[in-house]
Amino acid sequence: MDEKIAWDDLRLFLHVAETGGLSGAARRTGSSAATIGRRMLTLEQQAGQPLFHRALTGYTLTQVGQALLERVRVMQAAAVPVRELLAAQTETPLIRLSAGTATTMFLADRFSRLHRPDDGFRLNFVTTEAIMDIAHREIDLGIRNRPAEAGNLASCPLGTIRFAPYRSWSVARPELLGWVAIDPSHARHPAGHWLHQQGVTISVLASSMAAVHALVRAGAGIGIMPCMFGDSDPALARAGPIIEELTEQQHLVMHDDDRHRPPIRRLAARISALYNENTELLAGLRPLRGQII
Repeated sequence: MDEKIAWDDLRLFLHVAETGGLSGAARRTGSSAATIGRRMLTLEQQAGQPLFHRALTGYTLTQVGQALLERVRVMQAAAVPVRELLAAQTETPLIRLSAGTATTMFLADRFSRLHRPDDGFRLNFVTTEAIMDIAHREIDLGIRNRPAEAGNLASCPLGTIRFAPYRSWSVARPELLGWVAIDPSHARHPAGHWLHQQGVTISVLASSMAAVHALVRAGAGIGIMPCMFGDSDPALARAGPIIEELTEQQHLVMHDDDRHRPPIRRLAARISALYNENTELLAGLRPLRGQII
């Protein structure tokens, strides 16, 4: 094996492994898929053996690739404190907060409750339906629909989230609307799969909750959304009752070593307070307009 493997190539390897292909790694890093592909081939040549199984559906790791991934994750986690130490000398520390589209919009609309100019930290909203790796310092805080499961993570409950169907308020013939759904290949949340199991007519597919929301607002159909998202939009109306089987509990998850850091503790307390103040909205008890059946 060549001992001159660059850390930048290992970080690219990490992105390819975690996203399952070159396209996902390109979206994360800003590099082109072709460039990343060439660098992965070079990395395999340096390693002296294949690291990926390549298929039309994406990249999966070989046994050697899986072993390398575990080591690179450890290296990445160890590098985070070093970066924070160096960054602290030149810029305000950054807290990376991961959440789904609807939750991010809920928080962004109330940004002044989360952050103040003299806080001494900046916020980076990482909007994704995927679960980011807190244990290996991919993010600092994550809002999830289940509590922490690993021993090196800590969590606290935030509140009850409910879901309902929504349509555009301005549609003249709502009875003619089909449904707007997240396509199965991009559905990561139970709500994304639920609609495909109901036997309804799905007129439009999209790859994200943000796109579903935009399409529903435009009158393309009826879409399932968290009530905190749908009920906050005056352009939308309920198109049916709350879907109780999608009800979930959200939790704030963080690394156990970080929960006593003053900036993390302060932000976590503000997020918890924000959820407590909006219990009815989160639980679907404050629709802007009456329910339409």
